[in-house]
Amino acid sequence: MFEAFRDELDEYHDRRERIMKVSRDITALSKKNIFSLQRVRQLQSPIPSSIRKEINDRSDTIKELFTSVGPDLQGLNAWRYQRQISSGCQEFVEAISFQHYLETQNLITHHEAQDMIPGGVELTADDYVLGLFDLTGELMRFGVTSMATSGTLPRGSGNDSNDGRDILVDLRSFRISFEGLDTSFSLTDWSPLKRDLVKKIDVMRQSVEKVENAVYGMIIRGRERPKGWVPDLNEGPERGREPVESY
Repeated sequence: MFEAFRDELDEYHDRRERIMKVSRDITALSKKNIFSLQRVRQLQSPIPSSIRKEINDRSDTIKELFTSVGPDLQGLNAWRYQRQISSGCQEFVEAISFQHYLETQNLITHHEAQDMIPGGVELTADDYVLGLFDLTGELMRFGVTSMATSGTLPRGSGNDSNDGRDILVDLRSFRISFEGLDTSFSLTDWSPLKRDLVKKIDVMRQSVEKVENAVYGMIIRGRERPKGWVPDLNEGPERGREPVESY
């Protein structure tokens, strides 16, 4: 009898380690895709071919990783090991939503994100939303870098349903939507969204404020700045705040 218990525990821990390793690998590859996307300089334009090739190669590897761990995340195990795969799913959502935004200046939907995860691995609503929270930090870096290199705030082309709005308008819209989230409805204490919401909201607000401060510096004091000046992201009342996730 005890040998059966031992075998069951060994199987549990082996599966848990496999999922954690895959999650770490997905996280690392997704971060590399984000770094590559930060080299893009225009909204609503095709991703340059050299960058797209890098992203596609890593994305193929990510799909293989999801597929390899899919059998371990079926049925009850999808929830039993949800915490182990959660960080990889969140980072993956951050990467694909960043690419989707750069190409379309729109948010990727939960359904679209789920369709990009093979192997029957479920993307929970919590991981989807938390990945979008992290997206605001990447949009902040993209916006500030663009202002430093071109002297203008990234703006859409106005094609399709886009009205030519700039990235700050989108960030403020994200802030309004995220601040309206209600996590009081039947969420357990271990829910990733409920657990991380306060911290994520604070960091998201910092990201939006940094772009606002950079735009203020560019418009109001821009003529006093030398060529190649980079906005100081530490300007403003930010002592004691959580740092925005960086490279």
